[in-house]
Amino acid sequence: MAGGGGRPRCPPGVLLGVAAVVVAAGWVNVYVKVFANSPFLVCMDLALSQERIIDPNYLWTGPDGRVLQGQSYVNLTETGKLMVMGFMVPMSGAYTCTLSHKVIETTTQEETEMVEAYKFMVYAYREADHAYQVSVRFSTTSCGLKNNDLFINILKKILNSSISHLTCHITGSSYKCHSIRTPKDGLQYELFVNFLVNPFAPGWEEVCQEFPYDCEDVTNKRVRQAAELIGKFFHQIKHVLKSEFQAVPTIQYVDNSFSMTPIDSCRPGFGRNHHTHQNCASCCVVCAPGTYSPNNEVTCQTCARPEASTLNMRRKENQISKTKERNKDGIFQREAENLQSLFLLLLLHQSLVQGLAGPSCDSSARSFLTALNPPQILLFCLALALQEESEIWAMPDAVDLLDLSTY
Repeated sequence: MAGGGGRPRCPPGVLLGVAAVVVAAGWVNVYVKVFANSPFLVCMDLALSQERIIDPNYLWTGPDGRVLQGQSYVNLTETGKLMVMGFMVPMSGAYTCTLSHKVIETTTQEETEMVEAYKFMVYAYREADHAYQVSVRFSTTSCGLKNNDLFINILKKILNSSISHLTCHITGSSYKCHSIRTPKDGLQYELFVNFLVNPFAPGWEEVCQEFPYDCEDVTNKRVRQAAELIGKFFHQIKHVLKSEFQAVPTIQYVDNSFSMTPIDSCRPGFGRNHHTHQNCASCCVVCAPGTYSPNNEVTCQTCARPEASTLNMRRKENQISKTKERNKDGIFQREAENLQSLFLLLLLHQSLVQGLAGPSCDSSARSFLTALNPPQILLFCLALALQEESEIWAMPDAVDLLDLSTY
């Protein structure tokens, strides 16, 4: 993974793992990470590189046919090697070097002018953006338990609160309840919960502005930290249940049910193609002419007819404009309370403290409540109301009272 953590980076292949690229035959594909310098492109083939060359002259042209000699963004050596510096997406395309040199006949000293052309197709690429698909299960007393929905909503809020300081958030959360029969325990009910740990919470663009050259590395590092934090959360739930509470909760975490799968995506304008880009199969390569990628999927699509393409472009511009407005209004969530507090909050709403009174929070709970701050007390009181099935849960906006991001 970009930024560490054992995930593989985009495999550079033979053309990115050397200091210079020499033409073997035909077109040569070269892949350059956005903002990085390209490897040196050598203006000769392998056979010619082993011979003496008389009066060589090198002429490099870029994708637009412009002569590259004297351009500020290239490093052109006397021996005809070309490096493109600070590579940007518009720099992608065909780079051609025309080599002219002389061949002198040994006996007659007759000079013959030779001209060779060498072509490189240079592509900008980005590291893939990483996200994590999380699956976890909880046992419940019944699939018809109306508290199942509330439990999932609170779980999502707590997890979002715990990773908001990393500009990550939970998206695509869903669950299904299934009945399961086992030889040992008979018929049981379990909630199968799925959600995505996404690195693009409001504010992520501002973070990337601080590190424009390594934006993917920064976002990938943050989402990896968020995923690790959530993994730690579920890992410690079992310990909290055994050490902190004596009563058996209505909804329980199923031991060892937590799993996390990495999912990659590409930025708009980039995609993967295992056939075209075999030497950089896992790279997000800039879409070739005639193709496009308007979203964060991993493939470039073939462009439609011109009038449809114009319409799609306008829609894309409107979408980008709306996204910028939403991000402009976004507010960074402050860092959440420590993990132990989050565990307690999650478990409290399950009515784990069976011996305490209802929503009035009477004196029997005071010794416990003294350790909580006001927002936690509010959540605790609402949690106790849950076990009495108070009508407060029939209110459409009741769950919004549990919005930890405002504390």
